[in-house]
Amino acid sequence: MDKPAYHSPFLTEVANAIRRRHYSIRTEQAYVDWVRRFILFHGKRHPRGMGEHEVAAFLSYLAVERNVAASTQNQALNALVFMYREVLEKPLDSDIRGIAYAKRPKRLPVVLTPGEVAAVLGHLEGTQWLIACLLYGSGLRLIEALRLRVMDLDFSRRAVFVRNGKGGKDRVVTLADELVSPLQRHLQNVKTCHERDLEAEFGCVYLPQALARKYPNACREWGWQYVFPASRRSTDPRSGQKRRHHIDSSVMQKAIRTAVRRAGIHKRLFP
Repeated sequence: MDKPAYHSPFLTEVANAIRRRHYSIRTEQAYVDWVRRFILFHGKRHPRGMGEHEVAAFLSYLAVERNVAASTQNQALNALVFMYREVLEKPLDSDIRGIAYAKRPKRLPVVLTPGEVAAVLGHLEGTQWLIACLLYGSGLRLIEALRLRVMDLDFSRRAVFVRNGKGGKDRVVTLADELVSPLQRHLQNVKTCHERDLEAEFGCVYLPQALARKYPNACREWGWQYVFPASRRSTDPRSGQKRRHHIDSSVMQKAIRTAVRRAGIHKRLFP
């Protein structure tokens, strides 16, 4: 296992515990950052010498002084619960008293009419148009669409296989007939890019550790490649290996926001 690049030995220990449980890189980064902020908030005291009282004080500070969203406060709580349970082996009480909880806003879901969807799609093109069509036509969440592998598309059955979706569940959704040809053309370009990466001694895509150990050569196989790879190769923050990841979610969010604005629609699709 590659060693995490954290200056603090304790934060490295937290990161190692996260990696042993095969959590995502985003979860690792978020949890380590919350542990770091918790330690700084309490004057760099070691968490081993603190407990429920200090956790409650930190979470209340986030809600009252920083005015964070309820989901943000809950993520901080999950990070601290993980640290005490899995790293320090000193589980927190299930009922932490004295926390001032952030308020959960009551929001109605934002729904676009068919005409608005068509208008937004009309202001997108290429890969961004394809992704947006999958979001709308197949009901995929953004991160689910971006994480699709080539093997997840079954053109003959008009199906898209979603692996490890929300709640860690797999499911199958319908692939619209209208997207078959555009996706096949798109994959031809992706395959050409992948072959060039292989020739340049790159082309090994990220695989979860269990799969990487079981199938050591799978990372270079066509079926495991991302359907929507990034335009540039980047360095994996965990392994230090340079390879091509999938398109970042922020890129698509920005593109859709721009399309919504150009379409003259005054609805907020992303937080």
